[in-house]
Amino acid sequence: MEFQLPPHPTGEVKQKHNVMKKLIAYLVILSITALSIQAQSRTITGTVSDEQGTVLEGVIVNVKGTNVNTLSNYKGEYSIQISSTSTHLLFSLIGFESREVKISGRSIIDVILKSTQLEMEFEFADDAEEAISAPAMDKVSYSSAKKHMRESQTMYFAGSARPDNTQVQWNTEGYSTIHENGYKNVIDAPLSTFSIDVDKASYSNVRRYLNSGQMPPKDAVRIEEMINYFSYDYPEPKDEHPFSVTTELSVCPWNTGHQLLHVGLKGMDIDKGELPASNLVFLIDVSGSMSAQNKLGLLKPAFTMLVNQLRAEDKVSIVVYAGAAGLVLEPTSGKNKEKILAAIEKLSAGGSTAGGAGLALAYKTASENFVEDGNNRIILATDGDFNVGASSNAEMERMIEKEREKGIYMTVLGFGMGNYKDDKMEIIADKGNGNYAYIDNIQEARKVLVNEFGGTLFTIAKDVKFQLEFNPQRVKAYRLIGYENRILNDEDFNDDKKDAGEMGAGHTVTALYEIIPAGSDEGIYKIDPLKYQEILGLRDVKPNKNAELLTIKLRYKKPDGFKSILIERPVQGEILDKNELSDNFRFSAAVAEFGLILRDSEFKANARLEQVVKLAISAKGEDEEGYRAEFITLVKSTSGLAKLEN
Repeated sequence: MEFQLPPHPTGEVKQKHNVMKKLIAYLVILSITALSIQAQSRTITGTVSDEQGTVLEGVIVNVKGTNVNTLSNYKGEYSIQISSTSTHLLFSLIGFESREVKISGRSIIDVILKSTQLEMEFEFADDAEEAISAPAMDKVSYSSAKKHMRESQTMYFAGSARPDNTQVQWNTEGYSTIHENGYKNVIDAPLSTFSIDVDKASYSNVRRYLNSGQMPPKDAVRIEEMINYFSYDYPEPKDEHPFSVTTELSVCPWNTGHQLLHVGLKGMDIDKGELPASNLVFLIDVSGSMSAQNKLGLLKPAFTMLVNQLRAEDKVSIVVYAGAAGLVLEPTSGKNKEKILAAIEKLSAGGSTAGGAGLALAYKTASENFVEDGNNRIILATDGDFNVGASSNAEMERMIEKEREKGIYMTVLGFGMGNYKDDKMEIIADKGNGNYAYIDNIQEARKVLVNEFGGTLFTIAKDVKFQLEFNPQRVKAYRLIGYENRILNDEDFNDDKKDAGEMGAGHTVTALYEIIPAGSDEGIYKIDPLKYQEILGLRDVKPNKNAELLTIKLRYKKPDGFKSILIERPVQGEILDKNELSDNFRFSAAVAEFGLILRDSEFKANARLEQVVKLAISAKGEDEEGYRAEFITLVKSTSGLAKLEN
């Protein structure tokens, strides 16, 4: 067989042949480049924990010399992309020594951070100088002495040991006293009336204490705020009202002779693009007490997150206060984020705390730039340590109550520890038609200012009040769990001049009642039987399991309204088996039980941490952001602390 070469290509064919060769060569070069880039870039993963092995959430992981960074999640895990030229990773978290780690070709790097602060408590000596010069306790004597310590007598020392020249910093944190709600006899008091509360500061503040190895002061534990820190899967509103109402009834987990009533509200969601234009005034405390890294140092990245959520139609002004108050940024459009962020970055702390002057200037600025049918709001960031000017609670209340009538709302963000004034922060938020959150780490800042942006800043209903009328045929006595500072007189329910709580877009609000069922032989009387009710036969009510449990009434006003709208819902109150209960019921019950334990409540009955964990695990659900998993970890870690306190 004879082989012949193919004919010599023509000019046109030759040209196409050359083009094809170039294309193939180009593709080869692209492939080699891609493989080279892939080889130059890789992922480092690992876990960050403290010296006791507790995982650390919110640790900033940075590739040294670059702007590449990430945060550890609630499991302490992180994942970060590095290039072939990267040599070191930097790990930092408030309250811990920053650490620089050499990569050295590793793909998994687990890191342990060392705490920079030891918190010690001991009983004051009669002489202050004697207390300061007392030798530091070792771990054994400290543990055995804790049962003799008083919560209000706390001292903080920097460093892992206390040398003779250590500076003592007194703990002057302030909390309003909570007197827990007791049981109300339905015959004597069939109505329970209170204002809703969407504040969430107590949970993150309690978490801060527990994560630092301390049990929180009892008055720092507001159970309703702990419950409402978490969102719940209630149905969206379907009628003309801006929220839905949901109820469930079952056996009380910590007292099986009682029942637990769960009441939930779900505010309507609003798409971010449909939110009204905002007139925001950032009121920032730059006094000397704000100089710590967990105050102004944390405030700056927190507000950076908020600014990045703003739109062109939104505008921001910045008022600061220290020895005096001043306007450091005129109203600026959200499209000019660089200017706003530059003003925030320039802030530094020093001087005394003219909080009253700051509030007055913030309200003045908000009024001058008021947006009709918009969101007009002051966002106050402080440790609450007001000490100059209008600093008394009464003065602040009067000023804020007067200014809120102009339609300007208030969001309060708390920072720091040691001198934190929770009581003043709560007053400002409550009286200013606002909400209150405590920012203990950058993750909490993201939750409040990014994940819950609409609910934090945009009000869908104001002056929201509950009134429940219990049926004595089903209920012998009841007690509202938490909401102690939100209790209203029964006549306040119909009084539109009486202030109440506000509800934000997408917010959920949950309330729990512990109920003693009708027919129970449990004694509850703390007053003598009423003579004339006895004569009229008003006490001769026979139990009826088929009767209605109660009637729920709610009143609310539209954000710009002055006349309240009434909602009324009868509740039959079928007692559900534990297998029929929603995750909403079980998880809120777990949080409430945990709060009772932390408060060492007289109503805790058989509450146990083990039961809290079991309930919470059963109700964890999807938990996309990991908040419920974090709660479970927090409860488990509290077990040792609780034993130490006994």
